[in-house]
Amino acid sequence: MTIRVLVADDQAMVRGGLRRILEDQPDITVVAEAGDGAEAVELARRGRPDVCLVDIRMPRLDGLEVTRALAGPGVADPLRVVVVTTFDLDEYVYGALRGGAVGFVLKDAGPQLLVEAVRSAHAGDALISPSVTLRLLRHLTAAGTSARARPNPLSARETEVVRAVARGLTNQEVADQLFISLSTVKSHLSSIQSRLGLRNRVEVAAWAWENRLMDGE
Repeated sequence: MTIRVLVADDQAMVRGGLRRILEDQPDITVVAEAGDGAEAVELARRGRPDVCLVDIRMPRLDGLEVTRALAGPGVADPLRVVVVTTFDLDEYVYGALRGGAVGFVLKDAGPQLLVEAVRSAHAGDALISPSVTLRLLRHLTAAGTSARARPNPLSARETEVVRAVARGLTNQEVADQLFISLSTVKSHLSSIQSRLGLRNRVEVAAWAWENRLMDGE
């Protein structure tokens, strides 16, 4: 099955570069390009791509607004949005996370991570680049953005899974680290998300940092 991708970036050269990287893969095709946020929302709603690759800083609507419009709370049929950012401490990234983004990729992270992020989003998972997530959430914690820690409702094993996810590990890496099967990791994550009212592993990571499960990391 071919993964249909929309690429939204206000720089034509960047869009072209992303298109070449993605369409070099046999299972990915770029079905639309948008030069600003408003166009991205319009094309995404009309074409319903499998994954929307969205730049943070665009005219008319920024990446945060696009993410909320396509994947945010209250959207009846949300699309899968992967945010592309230049800076791993971009002030918009945390808002995009809460707006429903299922992945973050730095523009200089390299083709492999970009492709993995698209495939993960299409599979219903989320790719969290450690270089984005760890530094961003540590920054937020240090700045006092995190909420007061609440009692942890998770089991000891679930807490281990959450901490591993918050460090940026993939499901397979979590399984390897905790000596459990990949299906067990997925089962734990499904249970954790349901219990905490979270939509994806990106929100699981944010929850861990906000509730100070990562103190000392």
